[in-house]
Amino acid sequence: MQEIFLEYKTFIVFLHVISAVVWVGGMIAMRYAAHYSFLEIESPQKRLERIAHALKRLFAIVLPFVIILIVTAIFMIKGYGLSQSDLSPLSHAKEGIWSVMFINLMVMIFRRNRGERFLNEGNMVGAKNQLELIGKVMVPLNIVLGITAIFLGTYLSSSL
Repeated sequence: MQEIFLEYKTFIVFLHVISAVVWVGGMIAMRYAAHYSFLEIESPQKRLERIAHALKRLFAIVLPFVIILIVTAIFMIKGYGLSQSDLSPLSHAKEGIWSVMFINLMVMIFRRNRGERFLNEGNMVGAKNQLELIGKVMVPLNIVLGITAIFLGTYLSSSL
């Protein structure tokens, strides 16, 4: 694995960085740009439908990048020998952050799908309960965690 990393180091690091940018940037755009536009939709049902649709599209875009992020992280940890270095604790902290973010993303996808099912059944209260937590808590949490992980990655790369 280290030989592959050394041969394709620039490409692997690029894929890792762009994946983090797409994931975190997508969440920032959704929360702080699109979210406020959704609030201007007067019909509660239409608002929830648009939110569910936008989240579905966001998750479809970011999921492949999340997978790329995980794969490239493994290559980088092995390639740089981070597990056996003084930087191991930071590397593990970064892995832990992305792991929590991934679990949070999976729960968001589950809640979004459930919210859409409630919408299709005409259960507006159930749909709102499922979707509201995503925008108010789960996306902002992943944004904070993602920015922290990007900072740790920047620190790690400057220390190599």
